[in-house]
Amino acid sequence: MSNSYTLSSDGTRIAFTSVGDPKLPPILLIHGWAQQFMCWHPLLERMRDRFHLVAMDLRGHGASDKPESEAAYTDTALWADDVTAVIKAAELEKPVLVGWSYGARVIAAYLATHGDADIAGIALAGGILAIGTERESWMAGTASPGLDRELYTDDVPRRLAATARFVEACTAQPLDRVSYAELVGSNMLCPAHVRRALFRANVDLRPVYEKLGCPGLIIHGTRDDVVTPATGQAAANAIKNGRYVPYEGVGHAPFLEAPDHFAEDLSEFTTACQG
Repeated sequence: MSNSYTLSSDGTRIAFTSVGDPKLPPILLIHGWAQQFMCWHPLLERMRDRFHLVAMDLRGHGASDKPESEAAYTDTALWADDVTAVIKAAELEKPVLVGWSYGARVIAAYLATHGDADIAGIALAGGILAIGTERESWMAGTASPGLDRELYTDDVPRRLAATARFVEACTAQPLDRVSYAELVGSNMLCPAHVRRALFRANVDLRPVYEKLGCPGLIIHGTRDDVVTPATGQAAANAIKNGRYVPYEGVGHAPFLEAPDHFAEDLSEFTTACQG
C-alpha cells in the first residue's frame, strides 16, 4: 500500500492511497461525509489483485489539508480539481469513479467541471442527490447527519458521542469492534468547521447526472437510514445508462456490510466499462 500527496488548484494538499499494479484497470474511490480512505479497506483487500485502486482523502478529511475558509468546501470547481489532481498524480487512465454518500457530490462536481471524456464510468454507493436547500425531504433518512446538530459542535466530547451514533447508524448490522472503532476514529479527523461547511452549498446533482454519457452503477442498501433507497433509484433513473442494484437488508455502507457482493459487482462493472 502506497501513501502519497498531491496539490489541488488552490494549494490544498490531498492525500491518497494506492494498491494494485498500475497496469491494471483503474478505480478511484471517493469516500463520504466526515470519512477517510480507511473505510475502503474491505475493497482494497478483495480487489487489489485485479485492479489498480486509489482511495483519496477529501479536503478537510483524513490526512488531507483542512482549509479554514468555508469557500474551500462550497466551490464546486475545487472539488473537481481535487479529483483531477489525484487522477493525474496517480496516473489513472480512464478510471471508474466510485463515490460513497457525499462522494456522489464530489463526482458530480468533477463531471460538471470536466465532463466524462476522461473516465470510464461511475458507481455510487448510498449516494446523495442534492445538498442544502436543493435537497428534498424524501432524500434524507432518519439518520441523516443533517438532522443531528451535535455532529457539528465544537465541543469534542459531544461531537464524539454524536459521531459514534452516526457510524452505528451507517450499517443495518453492527460492525465488528475494530472496524467500528476505526470508522469513528477516522470520522473524528474531520473537524467541526469542515463538517459544517460541507452542506453549506445548495446543489442539485440530477442535472449533471442526466448529462452523463458513460455507464453508471447505483448500489443502495434497502435499509439505508442515512440516504433513502428512493434516492438511489432516482439517481439511476437520472442516468441514461444507469443500473440500480438494491442490496436487501443492508444499510448505508454496502461495501462494509456485504464486501464480497460489492467487490463482485464493482469488478464486473469496471471490467465492462474498460472493455
